[in-house]
This record gives sequence, structure tokens and C-alpha cells, in this order.
Amino acid sequence: MQSSANKILVSFFTAVFLVFSFSVSYAGPPKKVYTEDEFLSAFSGKSKKVFTDKLGKPFKTGISVKPSGASSVMMSAGADEKKSKPVKVEMWYYKNIVTYDNKRTYKETEITFVNDRAMNIAFFNNR
Repeated sequence: MQSSANKILVSFFTAVFLVFSFSVSYAGPPKKVYTEDEFLSAFSGKSKKVFTDKLGKPFKTGISVKPSGASSVMMSAGADEKKSKPVKVEMWYYKNIVTYDNKRTYKETEITFVNDRAMNIAFFNNR
């Protein structure tokens, strides 16, 4: 009888260990959280590659679209589109990576890239 009780006990602890090991191994690395100043110092003017290397892929992306009629407005203002270089504007969004006090993080961080460089960084709680 004692042998079967030991087997049950060993099986129970083995199962608990396996469940614990599975949950720990798939939890992933802890996510780094930055203060506003740390984030701006680390990422202002950096390339998309720096962001993906340090933060991973964004949860959402967006591409800027030129409004209809913008060309005629620009030409009437004296701009020459034939001489200007094309500009690609893209926005990336990350969640809960920047703190604004000891206990709370911004819900969303928006990075605006112009031709692969971070040109604007904004922090939001109201989206």
C-alpha cells in the first residue's frame, strides 16, 4: 500500500512540476518599461530596426496617405513636386512600455517614422 501511495505522490509532484515548467518556459522574457526621458533618449531619431530589435514588432502600424487635392494646394503655394523627394510616413504603436509615474504606464506609444527614422514620439492614455 505504501508503494502505491508513493507512486501517486511522485506522479502528483511530477505533474505540478511539468505544469509549472510549461508556464514558466512560455512566459517569455520580461518586457522592459521605460520612463519618458529614457524612451526619448533611447529612440529619438532611430531606425525601425532599432525599435524592432529592442521592443519587438508593434501591435499596430499605419501609413500616412496624401489627402486628395494636396498637390494643387502645394503647387499654388509654390512647391515643385518634380524636384521634391518622395517621403514615406509610417506610424507604429506599442502598448504599456512607457511610465509616467511610479505605478502607471501610458496605454499607447505612437512613433512616427519619416523615411525609416523616428521623427515624432507621442504617449497616449485616451485611445
